[in-house]
Amino acid sequence: MKEIGVLGAGTWGMALARMLCVSGHRVTVWSAVEREIDEFSMTRRHPNLPGMEIPAQIHFTKDISEACKGKEILLFAVPSVFVRSTAKAAAPYVEENQVIVDVAKGIEPDTLLTMSQIIESQIPGVPVVALSGPTHAEEVALDLPTTIVSACRDIQAAELVQQVFTSHCMRVYTNEDVLGVELCGAMKNVIALAAGVATGLGYGDNAKAALITRGIAEISRLGMAMGCKEQTFGGLAGVGDLIVTATSPHSRNNRCGMLMGKGVSPQEATKQVGMVVEGLNALPAAVKLKELYHVELPIVEAVNAIVNQNAEPEAVVKGLLNRDVKAEQPGLPVHNLREEKGKRYMKRVITYGTFDLLHYGHLNLLRRAKELGDYLVVAISTDEFNWNEKQKKCYFTFEQRKEMLEALRYVDLVIPEENWEQKRTDVHEYHIDTFVMGDDWKGKFDFLEEEGVEVVYLPRTPEISTTQIKRDLHK
Repeated sequence: MKEIGVLGAGTWGMALARMLCVSGHRVTVWSAVEREIDEFSMTRRHPNLPGMEIPAQIHFTKDISEACKGKEILLFAVPSVFVRSTAKAAAPYVEENQVIVDVAKGIEPDTLLTMSQIIESQIPGVPVVALSGPTHAEEVALDLPTTIVSACRDIQAAELVQQVFTSHCMRVYTNEDVLGVELCGAMKNVIALAAGVATGLGYGDNAKAALITRGIAEISRLGMAMGCKEQTFGGLAGVGDLIVTATSPHSRNNRCGMLMGKGVSPQEATKQVGMVVEGLNALPAAVKLKELYHVELPIVEAVNAIVNQNAEPEAVVKGLLNRDVKAEQPGLPVHNLREEKGKRYMKRVITYGTFDLLHYGHLNLLRRAKELGDYLVVAISTDEFNWNEKQKKCYFTFEQRKEMLEALRYVDLVIPEENWEQKRTDVHEYHIDTFVMGDDWKGKFDFLEEEGVEVVYLPRTPEISTTQIKRDLHK
């Protein structure tokens, strides 16, 4: 018997909480929505799981510390957009010997981090297992046969979760390709939206089969570019999860897409579904990953056109069919990715500065910093930090400087620098590989090498500086 804390009382969190309780584990459930705790404690029913009774042995709490402390396994079952805030709230109460299990599926649009990477950035030093696969809460709640994947680089943690979650109705497999499993979990929701659109337009099984097949081709093409294992995409977390999400009436993404295919706006479709539609949350990250890895994702582009560009669904489908003809399995493209011990991955670089009066010297530094990796994070000093700590007054506000940097093709993400000490935490939170500064700071940040980060000092452009420009302006 294990002590298990469940963070989130949605359909998936409650279906798993019930299954774990029936299997003999002691389960405590927390929700940020206090009325849910009151309602479930009293009625022992979930409005979106009408056939399931919540066991009396499940304990509900409004105190997140109670759900975390003393638990051997901590299950994150909140929507993807709340994973970061929930991890931050839980962090003070998580203990070293715990294992975290995440069942949220998505990719954070600003950082392009998966759900497990977000949790790791907020709660370092604790193994995080991604639990994913073709699993509808509505069926697990009724003890219908289900299979799922426990994915983690720490295979012992994955096997522990396998042991705990295996039950009379659930079979669990392990996988060390956690990035591939999580990528599948996020991207399949976008493809499911497309499948729903096709149904809403009145198309038949042929169209749905084509979308599922070409959809998994898109997901695997992106995954291979990101360094995932090819076998993952043909497994439960890949094609298995895509089939169930793109075809089932239980699927929120499928239902939302169906409504959009009938002419309902994405906002109204989401409202009618009445629950979180993760495909819409994953779409911005999918578009960014397509551009970052130079991978062709026509179905993702089509969904983006319908959702964010007001394109007519029928016209978008015609556009897909009228694309240039090609072989089904063309040669794999070569991608500009770094190598580490035989594995491909996205290399992340970070640099810091005020970036006031943006000039050629800044652009030259940012260009060379981006050339050191694939994804460039720029931390710019806030107005308060400039004035209180640096004793600098900027011509442009933080928001203006941020907008200028975001307009540059070299820059992928802009974050605020609020104090001198945040660099240690930033390199972990954003999974940084290389820290870059101008050579006038040479030696000042070598301490970051202790955090496992490469520190590089780039030569400044001698012909120009912000100080020089400000002097010239005041002549």
